[in-house]
Amino acid sequence: MVEQSAHDKYEFKKKLEELRNKKGRGTELISLYLPPDKPISEVTSQLKDEYGQASNIKSKVTRTNVQGAIDSLVSRLKYLEEVPENGIVFFTGAVDVGANKTNMETTVIEPPEQLVTYRYHCDSSFFLEPMEDMLKESKTYGLVVLDRREATIGLLVGKRIETHRHLTSTVPGKQKKGGQSADRFEQLRLIAIHDFNKRIGEAASDVFLNVDQENFEGVLIGGPSPTKEEFKEGEFLHHEIQKKILGMFDVSYTDESGLSELVNAATDKLADIDLMKEKKLMRQFFNELIAESGKAAYGEETVRKNLEIGAVNTLLISEDMKSERDIIRCSSCGYKTSFTRKPSGQVTDYGTCPKCGGSFEFVDSIDIVEDLSTMADQTGAKVEFISTEFEEGSQLLNAFGGIVAILRYNTGI
Repeated sequence: MVEQSAHDKYEFKKKLEELRNKKGRGTELISLYLPPDKPISEVTSQLKDEYGQASNIKSKVTRTNVQGAIDSLVSRLKYLEEVPENGIVFFTGAVDVGANKTNMETTVIEPPEQLVTYRYHCDSSFFLEPMEDMLKESKTYGLVVLDRREATIGLLVGKRIETHRHLTSTVPGKQKKGGQSADRFEQLRLIAIHDFNKRIGEAASDVFLNVDQENFEGVLIGGPSPTKEEFKEGEFLHHEIQKKILGMFDVSYTDESGLSELVNAATDKLADIDLMKEKKLMRQFFNELIAESGKAAYGEETVRKNLEIGAVNTLLISEDMKSERDIIRCSSCGYKTSFTRKPSGQVTDYGTCPKCGGSFEFVDSIDIVEDLSTMADQTGAKVEFISTEFEEGSQLLNAFGGIVAILRYNTGI
């Protein structure tokens, strides 16, 4: 299977979001999943059976819409010579468009991963779970940060850090207490340390053994020396988890923030995962910004101008960036321009024309991400989509509007 590009992943995610928002009035939306080894003739035969069964639907409108959707699928299958390598999925049905109206719509998707099961599903919404599973990052890492006072256990799932357990200890400090002898006090302290490490091991093993072991890559341990080394050498983890320890790293914090510190400290071990690649790109942008080199651009207009002159080396776009640009025209003099908006609804007031003072009218809308990606492709710039699941990715969206660029040279723009 050919690995998806960042843009392909964006397009796939965008299609699923559009399908997720489509609703039918009854069980009128059909999702048809065809794996590559499914004979088309068998599918056509089943659809004809489903058409006959649909005649028993009491509601005339629902019956008509379901049979219409099945007819559409049968017609499309006639022109499908063979099922693609990864399979193919049809989403067809009467979609509610408001004002008591429906439109018969069909979306066809070739999935990025191979389908393994055939599925015919009829409901008031499209069945997307198998496709959404393909968006999930499969690699999972166990995270443990600990010292004598506390321990935090979590998971790195794709690009997301999850906190699962937090433990505190009853290990006494190194100072002798009361009238106990120094030897007796130290013996009790060692017992408390052992018991705390045992609790950590049991809690961590419980978390790590309950994830999909096929995608469980290993365990990262963080903390001060010699605490983390003692934990590893004491073999407090379940034996199946113990042998998956990937490395130990010095971290300053052992609370929830320590998990993020551990992931950052383990950059070399995690170099191949998307999270580390995205962190590296954001770090490069921030370094240029802080250095005031003139090779960091942010904001749609500034980035767009740099793309126009071919100065962008890498375009970074937030995965959650959803703004659209409306093409507008003055109804009086014909002056045309554009207006950026959030896709939460149609804008009705675009202001007045700077040429003649006339009013603007809506002409068309374009997806900003698509538009900028096309410009980048035309100038040889790389396009990378950045998740909001980590701190720097969240900053890209919230502090910089979701669009930044690393430039080839200082343009002065």
